[in-house]
Amino acid sequence: MQYYFFHLMPWPYLPPDFDSKYDSAWVWLSNALYDPVKGHELYTEYINTLAYADELGFDGICVNEHHQNAYGLMPSPNVIAGALTQRTRRAKIAVIGNALPLYNPPLRVAEEFAMLDVMSGGRLIAGMVVGGGPEYYSYQQDPTYARERFREALDLIIKAWTQPGPFLWNSKHYFFRYVNPWPRPLQKPHPPIWIPGVGSLETIEFVAQRRYAYLGIPYFHIDVFRRVFGQFREACDKAGYTAKPEQMGWGIPVYVAETDRQAREEFEPHLWYFVRNHLKNINLVPPGYTSPRSVLAIMKNKHLFLYEQKTWDDIESGVYAIVGSPETVRQQLNQYRKELGAGIILTGCQTGTLPHDLARKSMELFAREVLPHVRDPQEAEIRRTGAALA
Repeated sequence: MQYYFFHLMPWPYLPPDFDSKYDSAWVWLSNALYDPVKGHELYTEYINTLAYADELGFDGICVNEHHQNAYGLMPSPNVIAGALTQRTRRAKIAVIGNALPLYNPPLRVAEEFAMLDVMSGGRLIAGMVVGGGPEYYSYQQDPTYARERFREALDLIIKAWTQPGPFLWNSKHYFFRYVNPWPRPLQKPHPPIWIPGVGSLETIEFVAQRRYAYLGIPYFHIDVFRRVFGQFREACDKAGYTAKPEQMGWGIPVYVAETDRQAREEFEPHLWYFVRNHLKNINLVPPGYTSPRSVLAIMKNKHLFLYEQKTWDDIESGVYAIVGSPETVRQQLNQYRKELGAGIILTGCQTGTLPHDLARKSMELFAREVLPHVRDPQEAEIRRTGAALA
């Protein structure tokens, strides 16, 4: 079992009338609402929080890429990851991920990820994504070629990491006379590759065929994860092997406080801020972005998306977040991780407007009173013994 601390780096200073006055936090929300002075403070605190996860014993920390929105302030997660290589010493650094079709040339990803792997001493996890629908509006990219470009770019990056250059690359969307990136990754044959998804059948089948790790992104009902991981296991069977737990990642916000009541009181207002503001009209899917069969699969999940939920009972019954005392969180994490068969848990708590001190308090409680109890017994003993020897 691996536990990663995930951070979106949200903008928590939207105007009080945002929900009634603005129709989305994405693409066309004016950047006049952004304050660089407050932004400087936020980046400092957010990076401090991610570095703290390393001190607390999380297996890794996660950053991701989004553009032109208040949902997440990381148009370049590689910049944040670069800072973290110098602020952490043990935790894996998972960039999940770079949106390959938006990079021209995609060799930039091969170079920057190799830099991060070398700078971190071989701790990079390379996340590769097609990119969310809103990104294609923000960057004015043709979505009908999204998956073609993604696959070609990924194949190019893998070859650039594993075959000495220079060599010629000539595919439908990319031509390079000289592929010869310096540096090359420290991990051999290359850093682990994680690919997130929201239920697209093409993505599930592709990840299974390549034997990469599939990450179910947060904000969906537990039934969606049950179905998606079942589909992934079936796709792995068709590819001739049995899926391993470390190939499946479950994204789930987790907040821990001294009691169940206190946890809800501290976390709930900030979750609803996130739902009603940051998730508003996030579901911009440009024509041609995905296949008809995957559109149907995704549309079936629409009412199971976090934004559609209205009450705290909805949150709890759908397991959109795990919020409670250490005992409650231990029980629910153990129940659902075993039920899903996931070996990677992506858990973050700094949602919406949650203050930095409450985020770190939750992290401390999770690390001290939850983490030792939600690992497999043999692994927990190895970690305990290793910590004692250190």
